[in-house]
Amino acid sequence: QVQLVESGGGLVQAGGSLRLSCAAAGRTFSGYGMGWFRQAPGKEREFVAAISVSRWSGTSTYYADSVKGRFTISRDNAKNTLYLQMNSLKPEDTAVYYCAARPPSYSGPYYLSDSYAYWGQGTQVTVSS
Repeated sequence: QVQLVESGGGLVQAGGSLRLSCAAAGRTFSGYGMGWFRQAPGKEREFVAAISVSRWSGTSTYYADSVKGRFTISRDNAKNTLYLQMNSLKPEDTAVYYCAARPPSYSGPYYLSDSYAYWGQGTQVTVSS
Protein backbone atom coordinates (compact mmCIF):
# COMPACT_ATOMS: atom_id res chain seq x y z
CA GLN A 1 0.00 0.00 0.00
CA VAL A 2 1.02 3.56 -0.73
CA GLN A 3 -0.59 6.56 0.91
CA LEU A 4 -0.51 9.80 -1.03
CA VAL A 5 -1.34 13.23 0.36
CA GLU A 6 -1.46 16.30 -1.86
CA SER A 7 -0.98 19.87 -0.70
CA GLY A 8 -0.26 23.29 -2.13
CA GLY A 9 -3.52 24.04 -3.88
CA GLY A 10 -5.32 27.34 -3.53
CA LEU A 11 -6.68 30.41 -5.25
CA VAL A 12 -4.43 32.30 -7.65
CA GLN A 13 -4.91 34.92 -10.32
CA ALA A 14 -4.37 34.12 -13.97
CA GLY A 15 -0.69 34.31 -14.82
CA GLY A 16 0.33 33.31 -11.33
CA SER A 17 2.10 30.22 -10.03
CA LEU A 18 1.53 27.43 -7.57
CA ARG A 19 3.57 24.42 -6.52
CA LEU A 20 1.74 21.26 -5.60
CA SER A 21 3.32 18.60 -3.43
CA CYS A 22 2.43 14.96 -2.99
CA ALA A 23 3.87 13.19 0.05
CA ALA A 24 4.11 9.42 -0.27
CA ALA A 25 4.30 6.88 2.52
CA GLY A 26 4.16 3.15 2.84
CA ARG A 27 6.41 1.75 0.12
CA THR A 28 9.67 2.43 -1.66
CA PHE A 29 8.79 5.67 -3.40
CA SER A 30 11.84 5.78 -5.63
CA GLY A 31 10.79 2.76 -7.66
CA TYR A 32 7.31 4.02 -8.47
CA GLY A 33 6.17 5.90 -11.50
CA MET A 34 4.20 8.97 -10.47
CA GLY A 35 1.63 11.15 -12.17
CA TRP A 36 -0.60 14.17 -11.77
CA PHE A 37 -4.17 14.22 -13.02
CA ARG A 38 -6.91 16.80 -12.67
CA GLN A 39 -10.67 16.91 -12.79
CA ALA A 40 -12.70 20.02 -13.43
CA PRO A 41 -16.40 20.22 -12.50
CA GLY A 42 -18.52 18.31 -14.97
CA LYS A 43 -15.51 16.89 -16.78
CA GLU A 44 -13.62 13.63 -16.76
CA ARG A 45 -10.33 13.22 -14.98
CA GLU A 46 -7.49 14.09 -17.33
CA PHE A 47 -3.78 13.51 -17.45
CA VAL A 48 -1.50 16.42 -16.58
CA ALA A 49 2.05 15.10 -16.15
CA ALA A 50 4.00 12.01 -15.21
CA ILE A 51 7.50 11.01 -14.23
CA SER A 52 8.90 7.56 -14.69
CA VAL A 53 11.94 5.80 -13.34
CA SER A 54 14.07 3.14 -14.93
CA ARG A 55 17.35 1.63 -13.83
CA TRP A 56 18.38 1.64 -17.46
CA SER A 57 17.11 4.95 -18.81
CA GLY A 58 16.82 7.04 -15.66
CA THR A 59 13.99 9.52 -15.23
CA SER A 60 11.61 10.57 -17.99
CA THR A 61 8.82 13.14 -17.90
CA TYR A 62 5.59 13.39 -19.85
CA TYR A 63 3.14 16.27 -20.20
CA ALA A 64 -0.27 16.92 -21.59
CA ASP A 65 -0.14 19.34 -24.50
CA SER A 66 -2.29 21.80 -22.56
CA VAL A 67 0.37 22.26 -19.85
CA LYS A 68 3.60 21.69 -21.77
CA GLY A 69 5.97 24.60 -21.26
CA ARG A 70 4.04 25.88 -18.23
CA PHE A 71 4.09 22.97 -15.74
CA THR A 72 7.07 21.00 -14.47
CA ILE A 73 6.89 17.67 -12.68
CA SER A 74 9.71 16.59 -10.41
CA ARG A 75 10.41 14.26 -7.53
CA ASP A 76 12.63 14.17 -4.48
CA ASN A 77 13.15 10.52 -3.60
CA ALA A 78 14.97 11.41 -0.37
CA LYS A 79 11.83 13.19 0.82
CA ASN A 80 9.35 10.76 -0.77
CA THR A 81 7.70 13.72 -2.41
CA LEU A 82 6.37 14.49 -5.87
CA TYR A 83 5.99 18.07 -7.08
CA LEU A 84 4.13 19.94 -9.77
CA GLN A 85 5.33 23.47 -10.44
CA MET A 86 2.59 25.35 -12.26
CA ASN A 87 3.40 28.65 -13.93
CA SER A 88 1.41 30.99 -16.17
CA LEU A 89 -1.79 29.57 -14.78
CA LYS A 90 -5.00 30.00 -16.74
CA PRO A 91 -8.64 29.86 -15.61
CA GLU A 92 -9.00 26.59 -17.53
CA ASP A 93 -6.43 25.04 -15.17
CA THR A 94 -9.03 25.22 -12.40
CA ALA A 95 -9.62 21.70 -11.13
CA VAL A 96 -8.99 19.25 -8.34
CA TYR A 97 -5.48 17.92 -8.81
CA TYR A 98 -4.64 14.34 -7.88
CA CYS A 99 -1.33 12.59 -7.62
CA ALA A 100 -1.08 8.91 -8.45
CA ALA A 101 1.50 6.16 -8.10
CA ARG A 102 2.17 3.02 -10.09
CA PRO A 103 4.33 0.13 -8.88
CA PRO A 104 7.16 -1.13 -11.10
CA SER A 105 4.99 -4.11 -12.02
CA TYR A 106 2.40 -1.90 -13.65
CA SER A 107 2.46 -1.22 -17.35
CA GLY A 108 0.43 0.86 -19.73
CA PRO A 109 0.70 4.43 -20.92
CA TYR A 110 1.50 7.02 -18.30
CA TYR A 111 -1.34 9.22 -19.52
CA LEU A 112 -4.04 6.67 -18.62
CA SER A 113 -5.49 6.73 -15.11
CA ASP A 114 -5.92 2.93 -15.24
CA SER A 115 -2.12 2.65 -15.29
CA TYR A 116 -1.96 3.78 -11.66
CA ALA A 117 -2.68 1.79 -8.51
CA TYR A 118 -2.77 4.45 -5.81
CA TRP A 119 -4.39 7.87 -5.62
CA GLY A 120 -4.42 10.81 -3.27
CA GLN A 121 -7.52 12.68 -2.16
CA GLY A 122 -6.81 15.70 -4.31
CA THR A 123 -6.16 19.39 -3.80
CA GLN A 124 -8.23 22.20 -5.26
CA VAL A 125 -6.63 24.70 -7.61
CA THR A 126 -8.71 27.72 -8.60
CA VAL A 127 -7.44 30.26 -11.11
CA SER A 128 -9.36 33.50 -11.32
CA SER A 129 -9.46 35.64 -14.45
